[in-house]
Amino acid sequence: MADSILSIENAGKSRGALRVLDDVSLRAEPGQRIALLGHNGAGKSTLMKAVLGLTTLDDGAITIDGARPGSAHARTVTAYLPEAVAFHKSLTGREQLTLFARLADCPVAQVAGYLNRVGLAGAADRRIGTYSKGMRQRLGLAQVLLGRPKLALLDEPTSGLDPISRHELYAIIDEMADHGTAVVIASHTLTEVEARTDRIAILRDGRLVADDTLANLSLRAGLPTRLRVRAHADAADRIASETGGTRVNGVSVDLLCTPDRKMAELRRLSAMGEAVADIEMHPPRLEDLYRHYSKGDGQ
Repeated sequence: MADSILSIENAGKSRGALRVLDDVSLRAEPGQRIALLGHNGAGKSTLMKAVLGLTTLDDGAITIDGARPGSAHARTVTAYLPEAVAFHKSLTGREQLTLFARLADCPVAQVAGYLNRVGLAGAADRRIGTYSKGMRQRLGLAQVLLGRPKLALLDEPTSGLDPISRHELYAIIDEMADHGTAVVIASHTLTEVEARTDRIAILRDGRLVADDTLANLSLRAGLPTRLRVRAHADAADRIASETGGTRVNGVSVDLLCTPDRKMAELRRLSAMGEAVADIEMHPPRLEDLYRHYSKGDGQ
């Protein structure tokens, strides 16, 4: 696709006998939010380093907005937030971000607005050495916002953030995507990225084993949906007997059904009339899909 901000084609990388990246292909379009998942050692960090031009590939190619990694243009359009950000402790937040703005040829007048956007306006003139980890992380996010990059690579961006700050960070990520930035988020916090990303990419042992929307991955995996049926009066035994479900307490029954059987099970339960008081539907979550694909069940 000609309009891809990030294009990774058949990327391969070895360290001795270990294949850390094996034929990985991935594209990010403007405004897409992609979650990059995988166990420690799956290849996420190596892939990010290759995109940043910090390590070279043995095979394949990467382009960022048509340029090679590490080139002047690629550096200009790419922003990176590492998991553990490090800044000069003697500088204030305002001084540090002003320095970055000058290096990035961004208007210094925008610095105050970015500090305010990440919730650091009140601490802008404090030394970074007095910042908490979460505050340093927010300063790193302000650096990412400088110049409205075309590609943002975020490595565990919520590390050290409290729940309110985590919510605000994803609101900022949404704004970046709305302005056309392609955002790649490497994270182990599955519950957060499940609702805030457009695509899920999963690495296992250096190979890309999944890359699609959550809905499509769920459909392909065929994992069961859990139906929890709350029964009226003493009808739980009858419902369990007729559906093959499992009693979980005095008034509820759990049953599992594959995607193609879900509607049929709902119709069967509906036909039981007043015996059924309520039905809760629990489709597979990202955690279930991640476990499925990362163990190789999806291949």
